[in-house]
Amino acid sequence: MTAPPPSPAPVGPPPPRPRGDISSAVVAVAKGGTGELPTSTETGRADPYGDDLQLALYSLYELHYWGFEGVDPRREWDPRLLALRSTLEDHFVDALRHDVARAGRSVGEALDDLLLEPARDDGTGVTHFLQHHGELWQLREYAAIRSLYHLKEADPHAWVVPRLRGRAKAGMVAVEFDEFGAGRAEDIHATLFANLMADLGLDTAYGHYLDAAPAEALATVNLMSLFGLHRLWRGALVGHFASVEVTSSPASRRLARAMNRTGAGPAAERFYDEHVEADAVHEQVVRREVIGGLLADEPGLEPDLVFGIDATAELDRRLDATLLKAWRRGRSALKTPLTGPPQSRPPG
Repeated sequence: MTAPPPSPAPVGPPPPRPRGDISSAVVAVAKGGTGELPTSTETGRADPYGDDLQLALYSLYELHYWGFEGVDPRREWDPRLLALRSTLEDHFVDALRHDVARAGRSVGEALDDLLLEPARDDGTGVTHFLQHHGELWQLREYAAIRSLYHLKEADPHAWVVPRLRGRAKAGMVAVEFDEFGAGRAEDIHATLFANLMADLGLDTAYGHYLDAAPAEALATVNLMSLFGLHRLWRGALVGHFASVEVTSSPASRRLARAMNRTGAGPAAERFYDEHVEADAVHEQVVRREVIGGLLADEPGLEPDLVFGIDATAELDRRLDATLLKAWRRGRSALKTPLTGPPQSRPPG
């Protein structure tokens, strides 16, 4: 006797609003529709960094996390959706390979580049801007956008653990243990970020701000999901993880100052204060044990490690440019501006 299919559970957020033909087809099929999915020719014409393709990828990846309310959990392994995801991934990776092509660099050189700060702390990056010039409404927008990453912080990196061994595995698990609260549920970094959001008067529900986020924000999350779901990209995922840990401590220091300056609240400050010290330690573990151990076992993965580092930096640069362009003009960077008290909204 065949067991009945499980009932869709309202665990994840509602399905997102489509942003084009590709994402519309993905959402429809995920919800049980029988319509046609785009062909490889159609997806090949899409902007690899654009709203439609990035939302389609995000939606397909989300089936491997919490899923969506009302969507059958079995859609996670729907062969048609997996085939489309593969085509979209190839298009995305091809664009990244073209845009970050820097042959011959070592992992050490790639990581050292991440530590180069501007000659003047002049607001050339988002965290520099927020530290000195950010207003409360901009900090709220930043937190809403980053919630798509931080509310699943460390989850996609955990996928690489069974694909490592020895020093690399031990180092990776040591850092992940801290990310997941070192055995204390209240200290899980995703929980600390939800507390930050509450201090800022934001909705803390997982995935709540998906419809508001620009494509550039979706791409930063999609990259780690892509690397995490494929054993092929285990080196690139370690490169992504290293990028996060290397850049986190100085960026978190700037953001803690921004939260303090604007009176964002104690939980908002705590999240970034926690990362200043923790990630400075994590950086050394990642460099020496995770990367060192991985390259000792599989030296041929060094180009993939470098690609993971460079692709992460490229997508972060694109997101920074999008946010700063809007904020410097006094406009919201979100597709749907946040509501709240007057001082927490963009002017106009």
